[in-house]
Amino acid sequence: MSDARLGLNIDHVATVRNARGENYPSPLRAALDAEKFGVDGITAHLREDRRHIRDEDIKDLSDNLSIPLNLEMAPTQEMLEIALRHKPNACCIVPEKREEVTTEGGIDTLKNFETLKRFTTEIKNVGTRVSLFIDADQLHIDKSFEIGADIIEIHTGSYCKLIESDDPNASKQLEKIILAIEYASKIGLEVHAGHGITFQSIKPLANLKLIKEFNIGHFLISESIYIGLENAIGKMKSLIKES
Repeated sequence: MSDARLGLNIDHVATVRNARGENYPSPLRAALDAEKFGVDGITAHLREDRRHIRDEDIKDLSDNLSIPLNLEMAPTQEMLEIALRHKPNACCIVPEKREEVTTEGGIDTLKNFETLKRFTTEIKNVGTRVSLFIDADQLHIDKSFEIGADIIEIHTGSYCKLIESDDPNASKQLEKIILAIEYASKIGLEVHAGHGITFQSIKPLANLKLIKEFNIGHFLISESIYIGLENAIGKMKSLIKES
């Protein structure tokens, strides 16, 4: 049985809202409903181009949520200032490219070491925990530790794609994740996981007891079209607990 937490990423509620330029559906309403339905935290990614979540959404979430808010952000000065102003429970620093449809991989902790170290220090100084979104690689784990991160979030996108298509290479990718989370936990980093997770791919991941939190968005928001947000959250939480 896994006691891992479930965080809901609400970005794509905002995607639907922005498609028509209306003020609905409301990301805040979705977040407050999800809170009632049992999620343990809310994640929102404020992108540079504001393609989904907007500045006012972060303010609304910060002012109204009773559960933790995890702000996903690129390592830019603008985002640092927003994080320091709102002081969410956690900031997950992710790579970001304007042309990408979704986050394509983990952040390069070597290339961005000095920036990440400065950002991490400043963010932690206001009482916010820092997470780095990385690939399952020991080098990036070591650099995350040196940077001073509290948490690493393992990018599970590649693994999830493989398992969804019944690709035999999925087992090799899962082994990489296992080695990564065991090593990270051993050196004192809390381990989260996210990206591409579905009802099918959560089961083997939730069996990995060292993962403390799963952050899932696109799939749960998509599934809620068919079965409702409460049922989608409830099913995912049950699958995590039963694993």
